Amino acid sequence: MDYLDHLEAEAIYILREVAGQFENPALLFSGGKDSITLVHLALKAFRPGKFPFPLVHIDTGHNFPETIVYRDWLVEQIGEKLIVGHVQDSIDKGTAVEATGKNASRNALQTVTLLETIAEHRFDACIGGARRDEEKARAKERIFSVRDDFGQWDPKRQRPELWNIYNGKIQPGENVRVFPISNWTELDVWNYIKREKIALPELYFSHERELVWRNGQWMAANAFMHIDSDDKLDFRSVRFRTVGDMTCTAAVDSEANDIDTIIAEIKASTISERGARMDDKVSEAAMEERKKQGYF
Repeated sequence: MDYLDHLEAEAIYILREVAGQFENPALLFSGGKDSITLVHLALKAFRPGKFPFPLVHIDTGHNFPETIVYRDWLVEQIGEKLIVGHVQDSIDKGTAVEATGKNASRNALQTVTLLETIAEHRFDACIGGARRDEEKARAKERIFSVRDDFGQWDPKRQRPELWNIYNGKIQPGENVRVFPISNWTELDVWNYIKREKIALPELYFSHERELVWRNGQWMAANAFMHIDSDDKLDFRSVRFRTVGDMTCTAAVDSEANDIDTIIAEIKASTISERGARMDDKVSEAAMEERKKQGYF
């Protein structure tokens, strides 16, 4: 077995532990490479049977069109149930407030919609594609990460996970976020995608796109951004290392249009993939504060 076999086996074991320990789990699906990898792992874990959980997508309404096209294609291919929580519904109900200003984004509002979706469907475990190498707050997570009955995360309440023993016992109202690929790196994910020949949205590969220069990075120009005459616009060859809300996800200059070239590019990079997420740059503890409120 090579190291990818070990990572795969660990992730499949964790997915099966979720199925065995929880009554009503869900797999959080963003349309990004990590959640796509989770779906592939779930196919290996549970086929020829059906998944013991639905896919859940929290739709900001400002997603890249390519992400939605891929999501719908994948769901049709695998024949599994998809539940979509809409941030617009939370805004309409008054439980979330639309941000304003030049750098306004709906990305943070996903927390409200996620918690409402969890409560509506009474999910007791939510499987996510977070990895410890993404950001320092992620590194504090256990694989089974308990959230209280308000959906909040307390890093001081993390449980020990010795000898691959995962404790899923929770009190009524609590739920657990589960991270089966927590021990993977960005490079591991790409090497696995290459080995398994996993299809991805076109966003991950080099393409020409109209961009706007915003806060030191190139962002995809789109109808949801506040673009005025002072903004610098350009067409460039770029790709995206991470896929999120269009209003906060930056592109990287790239000619990489195949996986081998992307892998070589990542090896040479000195910036983490989360460096392309504008919402993580609000403060040093931006991600941790959102996680404490119930973020992924």
